[in-house]
This record gives sequence, C-alpha cells and structure tokens, in this order.
Amino acid sequence: MATLTLRDLRKSYGPADVIKGISLDVLEREFVVFVGPSGCGKSTLLRMIAGLEDITSGELQIDGKRVNDVGPADRGLAMVFQSYALYPHMTVRQNMGFALRLARVPKAERDRKVQEAARILQLEPYLERRPKDLSGGQRQRVAIGRSIVRDPKVFLFDEPLSNLDAALRGQMRMELLRLHEDLNATMIYVTHDQVEAMTMADKIVVLQAGLVEQVGSPLELYHHPNNLFVAGFIGSPRMNLMPAQVVEASGSGVTVALASGGQVTVPTSAGGVRTGDTVTLGVRPEGLRIDPAGPVAGEVTLVERLGGLTLVHIIAAGGGQAMTVQSEGSASIRAHEAVRLSIDTAACHLFDTGGQALSRLARHPLAA
Repeated sequence: MATLTLRDLRKSYGPADVIKGISLDVLEREFVVFVGPSGCGKSTLLRMIAGLEDITSGELQIDGKRVNDVGPADRGLAMVFQSYALYPHMTVRQNMGFALRLARVPKAERDRKVQEAARILQLEPYLERRPKDLSGGQRQRVAIGRSIVRDPKVFLFDEPLSNLDAALRGQMRMELLRLHEDLNATMIYVTHDQVEAMTMADKIVVLQAGLVEQVGSPLELYHHPNNLFVAGFIGSPRMNLMPAQVVEASGSGVTVALASGGQVTVPTSAGGVRTGDTVTLGVRPEGLRIDPAGPVAGEVTLVERLGGLTLVHIIAAGGGQAMTVQSEGSASIRAHEAVRLSIDTAACHLFDTGGQALSRLARHPLAA
C-alpha cells in the first residue's frame, strides 16, 4: 500500500478555478473520505489523483515520488466509478479479468487473481453469470473486483453507492469496510452523503468551493467543527444554529442571549467577540431537552417517530427559529403542543460573525 501527498494542488478551466490550492497527506492503509455538496470539487480532485484530469499547478506524490506527469495506467491506482460500466456480453469472471488480459498477464495468474478477488467479495457462485443476472450490489462488487485484481497501491471510489437503494447502500458500506480491513488497503472515497462519511472514514476531508474546510476524524468534526459550514454539513439531523447576542465574556465562558428568550453560558474562550456582538449558537439535536423549566419557549410542528428515538421539530418563540430535538423513542410529545427547552451547554458551540468557531475550554471526551 502507498502514501499520497498533495501540495497546493490547483485545477483551472480557463478563468474558472475549481480546485484552489489543496494540501493533504493520506497515510498508508487510511480510509479517507472526501465529502461536500455537489460542485465543491471532490470528484475533480479524485480524478486529478487518478490522472484523469491534468494538474494546473501544485504537486502530487505517491510514496514520495512526483507523479504529475505520469499517466493513469502507470500510477498504480485503481478507480471504481459511480457507474458499474460492466461489459454486458462478458461473464463476471471475464469482466474482472479483462484488464489483466489486456496487460497480457498469463492466464494461470489471471485466473488465480480473479478467483482470489471473487473469494474476498463473495462472488464465487456468480463467476459464470452475466451482469444482467446480478443485483445492483453484486454488480458493484464486480466493479470493485476489477480493481482488486490489479493489486493497486491506492483504491479510489467515486460515489460508488449512489445508484443503490437505501438498504443496499447500508449493506455495501459494511462490505467496503470489511474489504478495507481484509486488504489492509489505502482507500480514498468520494461522497456527498455525510452519513457515509461518518460511518466509513478514518479521516474526513470536508470540501467547499474547491477548498478544504476541515480535516479530521468523524468524531472530531462532529464535536469540534471549525466553522459554520462544517457544523451545518456534518451530522444528521443537522446542528441547530441560532442567532444570539453576547451578554458577557468571562473565564468560565461566553454568555449569550437568545432571540427566543433566556440566556446560555457556553464554555468557550471569548476570542475576538465583545459584549453586544451578534454570534451564532450551535447545538446538536441531542443537546436539547424538552423541559418545563427550560429557558427557550416554542411550539411543536412535527414529530418523527423512528422507533428507538424520536425527532421533535419545534418553532421557537420570538423569531420563528426552527429547531430539532432528539428524544427517546417513547416520548409522548405531540404536534402543536407548547413546550420549553433546556440546553446542554457542554454540547454547545459558538461561532463569531465571520462564521469561525470559538475555542472550547474543554474538549469532548469522544473526540480525542
């Protein structure tokens, strides 16, 4: 397996800058996920790594060797696309071994590699079938098998599960994680689905408009977002973001007044904020609790009962701020009820007028 190094990588199409200077280190055997909204540049960045897009400037290294001018076939990488792109007239065995056949790999070695990939992917019973006789998940495994037989240094995945239904996506996520462990492989995975990113990655790279917003482990990004974009993008349901005004800043934290009523002291440093400044208070749905003595008043608009937990959607008084509360599945709350909310200040975040997070006075224990 290999390491991958990006140094100030840039990509322009004429006057349009798509990738605007990205530096990143991918360690050996890491599972790294590029995540971000559509158009943020994550697939373009992956294609630059694969050699399918020219690099405008910057440097790309594989195992410390500069590969900017090395062709895709000679980089030792394998890419799995969103489309399975299987040859319909070939069997699974023929599809998986086709690249080896083009490379004039001896038949005995080709058969051995295909058989081993089929074993890893649990495709042995389907080797003589054609793509039309396979399910979507099986076809995707065949596409992955074509990569495995090449013994690549790095696996590249470009939204490979987008064409599958929800249940099959969940199953394939687990299979890809098992594959990563079995192969001890370096993998880079692109998705717009932050749930995929949270459940699969060793390291997440959050992209926005061709720039890296934050890099870190899933729990680090969840508990310590650097800015409002990451806070709103990572986590499902998304973080509640509420306008607030600074009342006081002290050694124990920053006290803010909410538009919906009440005050909250958040254990963060003051940074550059001063009394009277407008800031944004962020709190995850599990950090809010329905409490008759809570400082925030509101009305329930919708209740989503998901079995083990319930999501309660609330419009706060004094400004109409929409909020989501995560409660236990047996919660008896109903739509149109008037409620009050308490806030777990240890789960709160504050963002300044520029959208940057204020430093917390104590890190969340799970995000270490």
